[in-house]
Amino acid sequence: MKDYGATILRATVGAIYVMQAYLALFVSAPRGTASFIAKLGLPTPTFLTLLVIVVHGAGGAMLVLGLWTRLAAWANAVVLLVGILTVYLRQGVPLKGAFVDAAVGRATPAGYEYVLLLVAATVAVALGSSGASAISRSK
Repeated sequence: MKDYGATILRATVGAIYVMQAYLALFVSAPRGTASFIAKLGLPTPTFLTLLVIVVHGAGGAMLVLGLWTRLAAWANAVVLLVGILTVYLRQGVPLKGAFVDAAVGRATPAGYEYVLLLVAATVAVALGSSGASAISRSK
């Protein structure tokens, strides 16, 4: 039964990353995501956008399937840690509300407790086993 807990965690974390890639690719679109990254003052926003989309999309799918789980988890954890350091850290820990951008009709959460929990879950997946029903099992 313990393998199923790892499976549920792995698949859920993977699905969250796939959805993040979907948002960056189809909702804000690569141009919008790159524009946001450029406003942060980070170098090569187009490259970083593609990196985030590929790591979250392909890595998330790999987590859902249980394929090269540790590699996919570590890659996503690194991308998310960079996100915490560059975007979320200044907002503080508690998820205390949302900033609403009425011009585009979008709300952005303020606080990084959710992202921190996602990093912890991702690292737990990387350090643990792949669980049941994984294509490639890590012990």
